[in-house]
Order: sequence, then structure tokens, then C-alpha cells
Amino acid sequence: MAKKPGTKNLTQLGQNISIPASPEEAVLERVPNPHADTNYLTRFTIPEFTSICPVTGQPDFAHLVIDYAPGKWLVESKSLKLYMQSFRNHGAFHEDCTVAIGKRLVKLLAPKWLRIGGYWYPRGGIPIDVFWQTGKVPAGLWTPDQGVPPYRGRG
Repeated sequence: MAKKPGTKNLTQLGQNISIPASPEEAVLERVPNPHADTNYLTRFTIPEFTSICPVTGQPDFAHLVIDYAPGKWLVESKSLKLYMQSFRNHGAFHEDCTVAIGKRLVKLLAPKWLRIGGYWYPRGGIPIDVFWQTGKVPAGLWTPDQGVPPYRGRG
């Protein structure tokens, strides 16, 4: 079966790939957006994101929601999954993880707009929520609520 246009350079799709050891080693890949002339929103929800506290070494858990209005590129979802899994043994504070993910996606995709909500489960009894976005929402773009309620036992 012939590959679709724009997929010839993908190195992970359809391959048996190990989880990258770190976010820096993870390869994020992109594919051409067949509707680059249309304003629409793509949402990725990662309800079981994990990383490591850089001070205690204990695991941290978050529910991440990434919304973006694609430009010329879409993120290839398997590479995004592997990238997210690469944080599993990565030591970083909540703010660093959340903002770094958003910035890496912006660098790769150059989207019309992107926002990320990091809804972190409590550490020391305090949930920490981190929000980051690029500029203003494009005119006419439907941006539904991220659907994560204020902390009262996440889930």
C-alpha cells in the first residue's frame, strides 16, 4: 500500500518504538494539514500524564488538555503519545512540564493558535493548575471549555 503524501518522512508510525528516555530525546513528527485554509480546533486530552518531582523524586500526575488551531501542519499522534510518555521519568516542576510541552508544539507546528491546560493532582495537599497559550484566539474559532472541573477529586 502506498504511503499518503507527507508521510514519507515519518520514522515512528507503523514501527515498534521504545519510549524515549527523556523529552529531549523524543521525536515529535508532523504531517501536512489537508484543511490549512480552514479555522478549526484540534484537541488532545492526556488524562494520565506523569512526570517526576525534581526535588523528591516522587511521581506527579496531571490531566493535560491541548487545544490548537492548525496551520500548515498537524502533529502526528503516535509521536505525541511517545513524547508524552517520555516525561514519565523526567524530573521537572508542573509549570516547566506544561509550558515546555506547549512551546515544543508551537515550534514544531507553527499553529494559528495553541493553548495547554495542565490540571495537576495535589502535591502537599495543593493542586497546581498551569495554563499557557499563544496570543489571541483566531476570530470565529470555536474554543469549548476544556472540561476539567476545579479540583474536588479529579477525574
